[in-house]
Amino acid sequence: MERVPVLKIGDILLVSIQIDMEDQVTLQLQEDLADRIVATGCHGVIIDISALDIVDSFVGRMLATIASISRVLDAETVVVGMRPAVAITLVELGLSLPGIMTALTVELGMDLLSRRPAAGDADLDDYAELDDSAVRTP
Repeated sequence: MERVPVLKIGDILLVSIQIDMEDQVTLQLQEDLADRIVATGCHGVIIDISALDIVDSFVGRMLATIASISRVLDAETVVVGMRPAVAITLVELGLSLPGIMTALTVELGMDLLSRRPAAGDADLDDYAELDDSAVRTP
């Protein structure tokens, strides 16, 4: 069985889909990616689909599922390299890909992730501000 490589670049995991996504390959990718997020502590995932000519509802659901798994593990997902025909197909299929940001290239996706705070960081900052204000005396 073929596997989709998951590469670590700084605080980001890069998944470049270069093969047809069959059921078993998709399940293995989900497991591999979840394991790598936990092992590395990365807070960003980029999924490069520039090699895909066609996206069907299965691939759309796979992207949404991977983004959900990543989000639960405190990592944001960006899909990059989407061709215009793929975008049109996703819209026609009614797949909005909730929780997934998009960018035209890997570089733009990395920039987008680097500008966003990790999901947990914003919450901690909010609580820190509340704690500070509660401790201050007039």
